[in-house]
Amino acid sequence: MKENLNMSESTLTLGDPQLAIQLFGPQDNHLRKVRNQLGVAITHRNGTIRVAGPSHSVDIATGILEKLKEKLVRGGVIQPDEIDGLLDQATAFSSASPIDPRPESKDVAIGTAGRRVKPRTAGQSAYVDAIRAHDLTLCSGPAGCGKTYLAVATAVEAYRAKSIRKIVLVRPAVEAGESLGYLPGDLKEKLNPYLRPLLDAINEMVDFDQVKFLMEQEVIEVIPLAYMRGRTLNQAFVILDEAQNATVSQMKMFLTRMGRGSKVVVSGDTSQVDLPPGVTSGLRDAIQRLGAIEGIAVIRLHESDIVRHPLVQRIVTAYEQPQGASSQTIRRPDRT
Repeated sequence: MKENLNMSESTLTLGDPQLAIQLFGPQDNHLRKVRNQLGVAITHRNGTIRVAGPSHSVDIATGILEKLKEKLVRGGVIQPDEIDGLLDQATAFSSASPIDPRPESKDVAIGTAGRRVKPRTAGQSAYVDAIRAHDLTLCSGPAGCGKTYLAVATAVEAYRAKSIRKIVLVRPAVEAGESLGYLPGDLKEKLNPYLRPLLDAINEMVDFDQVKFLMEQEVIEVIPLAYMRGRTLNQAFVILDEAQNATVSQMKMFLTRMGRGSKVVVSGDTSQVDLPPGVTSGLRDAIQRLGAIEGIAVIRLHESDIVRHPLVQRIVTAYEQPQGASSQTIRRPDRT
């Protein structure tokens, strides 16, 4: 794909030029719907389709045409309402007007129907502000304080505002007491439990069908940390979750994947490190090593920022006390 500022073009090879007749539909009706709704130029010559226009629209149009091509190659038939369904599905997530992420606006807009996520503590508000204002944000905090949820919400907001072109959710596949090798299934199935929390977060904000479509088009990626090696991510919002379980070398590898126009959020709980004894947590090291660099924000959330069940805050506090001390602080209900 060749890109010029916010304009780009892509090509799609049909192989059999006769496929174009079915793909474009009677009197080019299918083609006209895609072209008119997305504002792109689509031309065909010698079995090659060229799509040109705004980068974001070109990506969507190319994805739709590829999906339709695959159906035709399998011997399927394109129905007129199928084009409408694909267009609605692809654009519902990203067709809202751009968002003005003003610092004083703490809410995070995540949906086309005015749906918003609201930070519930001062620490969470500072976290959202830091993500919006910096290209790299490092966040440490206990379970339940919204580290992952707010980062994903801000990523969805940035995608809808068209300030980034893709969302990449990353997690280290570190065993927390269980053995990865003994889990059933192939590699993808073995890794699914580690990546599931990230999928759960984004599925709460985006309709399942839209998530599925965007993942098929690689607009949303959910991948293990090890798969980041060798990549450069431009115009992407990248979130590394459970970063306390990345080693120092893995953290360096991850942070150096950052490309032009990208935003990175690294979050984790430095009190829950599952690395082998003697191995330094990459998140702890990064906070100490990078915290003073201009352009990098470090946010520390606390027990007061926990917004799960009220008992979670008490559980976290109890585990941070010396062993045996917590039993003295538990209040039992009075018996009358």
